[in-house]
Amino acid sequence: MAVSFGVHTGQQNVSMGGLRQLWRWIDEQGMDWISVWDHFYEAPPVDGTSPHFESLTCMATIAAETERVRIGCLVFCVPYRNPAYLAKSLMTLDHISNGRIEPGLGAGWHQMEFEGFGYGWPSLKTRFEMLEEGTQIIKGMLSQERTSFEGVHYNAINATNEPRPVQEHVPLWIGGRGERKTLRMAAQYADGWNVPYIGPEEFARLSGVLDVRCGEQGRDPATIDRTVNLQFNLSPTEAEAEIARQKLVEQWGDQADRVSEGALQGTPDDAFDRVSMYCDAGAAGVNVALRAPWSEEALAAYINEVVPALREKYGAVEL
Repeated sequence: MAVSFGVHTGQQNVSMGGLRQLWRWIDEQGMDWISVWDHFYEAPPVDGTSPHFESLTCMATIAAETERVRIGCLVFCVPYRNPAYLAKSLMTLDHISNGRIEPGLGAGWHQMEFEGFGYGWPSLKTRFEMLEEGTQIIKGMLSQERTSFEGVHYNAINATNEPRPVQEHVPLWIGGRGERKTLRMAAQYADGWNVPYIGPEEFARLSGVLDVRCGEQGRDPATIDRTVNLQFNLSPTEAEAEIARQKLVEQWGDQADRVSEGALQGTPDDAFDRVSMYCDAGAAGVNVALRAPWSEEALAAYINEVVPALREKYGAVEL
């Protein structure tokens, strides 16, 4: 199975001009995927004062600035937007990109921005209810002429979404690591499942749980793609790599051990074997996640040297 290689670009602590230049460059280098995240404040949380850009408008800019890459958000926080409105926005993005979007959906976790932007702080149970209801509305409005849905949190009444998306089928992703709810919803509603910052052994284990959830839904596990986001923490030299490891610990605090398990660390020479472990564990796609500042030299080496070698080993996807 061919593996896709992408870049998940965190739109914080960087200028819009810098992001646009980065997105064009990633596309020109022949990568398969560019995505953003859906936050209003910095992640991991600090104090909400770091410069940060909104996801839908970033996706529109990526669509206009690029020509070939698939474009995603990993993942939209469903409670932040009326799902019918989000479906309308996604249809529009599909037209701007000429049929290249693959949106991801999730329940949200960033309490500071929930409260700061007036969403309160719904319980985890409520956020997952909102995710499930919203997913059904979005899926319907991207695939049907009319959509009706009556839920506890969201409704749609004979809703249309014209013009239809450019793609005959817009792939939807569910993101997260929850074994009971997230993986069940991925098996029931999604075309793909994405998970961030876990080791290859845990990725393989959760992928096996997803197989079980597919069986419970009467679905062939082979019909759902699985991708992973890896924190990009590579450096040009071993000495710089050690400094980068310490910065990761400082940035993530008590979450550092967890994130380190799902990070590319060391030099680009170390990345081939590490990424291969995820591919061998069944990942259909591997995305490196950028948080400014990152090493441009190490990123260029990864994209121009490591990715071609991985494509030679596992095969290149056709866009």
